[in-house]
Order: sequence, then structure tokens, then C-alpha cells
Amino acid sequence: MYKKLSAVILNPLSALTPLGRNVLILSICNALGFSGRPLVLLVGGIIGSELAPSPTWATLPIALAVVGNALFTIPAALIMKRVGRKRGFIIAALVAALASIAAAFAIAMESFFFFCSMMLFIGGNLTFIQQYRFAATESVERKHVGRAISLVLAGGILAGFLGPQIGQEAKDWLGYGAYSGAFILLAILYVISAILLLFFKDRAIKGDNDTGPYRPLRAVVMQRTYITAALSSTVAYAVMGFIMSATPLSMHVMDRFSLSDTTLVIQCHIIAMYLPSLFTGFLVDRLGFKVLQMLGIIGMGTAVIIAASGHHFINYLIALISLGIGWNFLFVAGTVMLTQSYYPKERFKAQGVNDFIVFALLSLASLSAGAVLTTSHWALLNIICLPFLLLMLILVLTSRPQKRS
Repeated sequence: MYKKLSAVILNPLSALTPLGRNVLILSICNALGFSGRPLVLLVGGIIGSELAPSPTWATLPIALAVVGNALFTIPAALIMKRVGRKRGFIIAALVAALASIAAAFAIAMESFFFFCSMMLFIGGNLTFIQQYRFAATESVERKHVGRAISLVLAGGILAGFLGPQIGQEAKDWLGYGAYSGAFILLAILYVISAILLLFFKDRAIKGDNDTGPYRPLRAVVMQRTYITAALSSTVAYAVMGFIMSATPLSMHVMDRFSLSDTTLVIQCHIIAMYLPSLFTGFLVDRLGFKVLQMLGIIGMGTAVIIAASGHHFINYLIALISLGIGWNFLFVAGTVMLTQSYYPKERFKAQGVNDFIVFALLSLASLSAGAVLTTSHWALLNIICLPFLLLMLILVLTSRPQKRS
């Protein structure tokens, strides 16, 4: 029955992509599951400003979602190594559904710290969702790796619409505190995602059972290719998260823009993050890592300059769109580059360490965003990002990535 249902539902859909059913499932689940991130980014700071004991803690819910993302990186890799990608993904989605329901209850009880604690588990699920891109690379031939990653990330286009829209439309849905209904709807999306993942098929990776030498972790992460790839993703996420976490607080709370205007900016930003994924895979194949990384740095630098130049709606809109496009180029290039730095049987530890670095620094950026914004101003918050982008540009220009043998 299970296999027949799987064939009826997913075999016709898999014809839409030459990359196979797994990639399609992961793309859809990314769209559903990742909608939690833009929802938290949109309403986390707003809920925090209403419930937090101090304004400097307003972005703590956002930061803790990212902290959860970082804390679960190594455990997620170990769990999936032990039970497989499929079971790991399903367990994470169901735990996130329970955490979303608890978050709605916390809002109704006006418990700021209970709400924040639930953000840790929602962020933990995002760790598993981030692993979708690696699961996709394991489901296709090597020549299709870039395209598989891009297609999975393209699911974020729908998430960019869905997450903020849930926050706006379900704000007063339950009547037990603003945005409590939004987290109930988010729980439903997580459950749907878990059901779809039942049809995902774990693939045996060629090289997993090799009897050749097994390199220690230090040997893997100290490669120049690995370092450049990891920093590419880290800078992309940290700069993007630092600015994006502060945007709803700056726009809606400080500059008094409406929730609709703030939602529109966040939606456009999320869509800009993932829409380029429709062609980024081809760009990696044609232009290579270095060119795409440079384009990403330029895009993010442009965003910083535009954002720092004014508090008008158009400044926010154009800056966040440019920020999203730059993030996509820099992050996708770094991810594809990373897959060339390890052997198949080293993948879990290499991927786990990479994501831990990325999301640990992202959590620091998100946690500090509220404090920097409330103690200084929006322009300074953006200017702080320029030295990191400049250092990344120097690293890319001087690097000569070596492909693994």
C-alpha cells in the first residue's frame, strides 16, 4: 500500500525534474519546513519587543532559533549517520511541530522565556532542513550536484511567500495572543513535511565502504578548499542574518512602517535569497566558484551601502533584495565547493563541522543584532559588515582551490 501510494503521488511529479524523486521531495519539504525561518524573522523581534523584560532582548527569539540551528549541527550529523537521512528528517519535523504548538501556548501565556526556549527546537529542525542540500547531492550523479543543490534551495521561494504570509494572516486567528495562530499553522506544515518525507529513499553512497585510509577530521578541515568553502558560507549567512534579524525591529518598531510594508520587505528578501537558485547551479558550472563568490560579495556589499544610506522604504526594499541575491551566490558556491573537499565516508563529519561553524557565527550575529541596533543606529549596524566582506573578497581572490584526488 505504502509503495503504491508513493508511486501514484510522486512518480508523475518526478518527471518534472531529471534529478529524480528525492530531489523533488526535498525541494517541496524545504519550501514547507523552511517557512518557519521567515516567520520567526518577521514576528520574533515583534513578539520579543512586546514580551521581553528589556528592549535589548527583543531579538532573542530570533537569535535562539539560530542558536538551536548551531547547537544541533553536530548531533544532526551523528543522528543521520546512525539512523539515516530519512528517519532523521522525519523525527526533526515532528519535534518542530510540537515545539510550534508549544510556542503558540507560550504566546498565549505571555511567557517570553518559554517562547524563546521553543525557538531552540524550531531552529534545531532548520539544521536538518539545511542538510537537505547534502542529501540531494547524494541522490544524483556528480555532474548534477550544483543543480541538485539549487533545486532544493529553490523551495525557499515558496517559503519566502508562505512564512511571512502566515504571520500576517494568522496574527489574530486564535485570539489567545498575537501570532499564536501562526505557529499552529506552522506546526501543520511541519506535519505535512514529515508525511512527504516518508517517500524519501535513503541512497547508499559509493565509497562509504571503502577500505582505504580514513583521514582524521583535522586533515579534512585544514584543507584550503574546505576553509575557503566554509568561510564562504559563514560570511554569507552571518552578514545576511545580522542585517535581516534587525530589519523588522528597525522598520516596524523604530521607523513605524506598517506590518504590511515590513512583511513585503521580508518576503522580497527571502524570495531574492532563493529565486536565483533556479539558475545558480548552471552559473557554478559555467563561471566556477570564484566568479560566483565575487558576485555574491559585490551583491552583499551593495546591500550594506544602500541600507546605510537611508531609512526610506525603498532603501530597505532594494537593500534586502540585493542582500538575498548576494547570499545565494556566496552560499551556493561555498556549498558546491565543500563537496569537493571530502570523500564519501567522511561526509557526515565534514558537513557537520561546516554547518556548526556557519550557524554558530550566525547565532552570534543574530543575537548581537538587537543590541547593536538599540544602542547605536541602523547605518552603523550595516557598516559593521563591510570589513568581513572585504576579508572574504581578499580570500577568494588569493585562493587556489584544489580538487580532491
